[in-house]
Amino acid sequence: MQFFDIHNSRYEVERLLGKGKGGYSYLVRDEESNPFTVKKIHHEKCDYYSFPEDKIGLELAHYDFLRRIGIKMPMMIDFDKSQEIILKEYIEGPVLIDYIMDGSITEDHLNQIRAMQDICRNNKINIDYFPTNFVVHNGELFYVDYELNEYTEKYNFDNWGIKYYNRNSPEFINYLDSVHNDR
Repeated sequence: MQFFDIHNSRYEVERLLGKGKGGYSYLVRDEESNPFTVKKIHHEKCDYYSFPEDKIGLELAHYDFLRRIGIKMPMMIDFDKSQEIILKEYIEGPVLIDYIMDGSITEDHLNQIRAMQDICRNNKINIDYFPTNFVVHNGELFYVDYELNEYTEKYNFDNWGIKYYNRNSPEFINYLDSVHNDR
């Protein structure tokens, strides 16, 4: 069994939720079996994105900013800078990519992302609009990553993200091919 120890509390890993550019996310449970998400920062090379040296510090700063401007996301419960671990609220529900895969993504999903895009544009940032970064819980979308970048039209939802929201788009097909080839 794998565990994460954060400030005298132990969290047992139930399963890997996913791997992103900056870390691995795990569904974990505390001693009372309450679910949480742990993000463990990694320093693996990413050919298309560069991170500053202090990735954990950047995540913490981004969380504070996104929370202040009103992006719906899981609450940060705790963190350990020395271990580069963030403990987050676990948001139960399917990831948006599941809706894309089975053809059930709705206009409401897209409208909720566009509402987040409006908040971001007004605050001169972009979030990572890739569909694995959104969980649907009781019909509401939550941005489960804490990544943000300076705003550019090129990387907003309508110009970049939307390309990954159609299961027949070349971008989505290339993504699926890359995931399949990584296994």
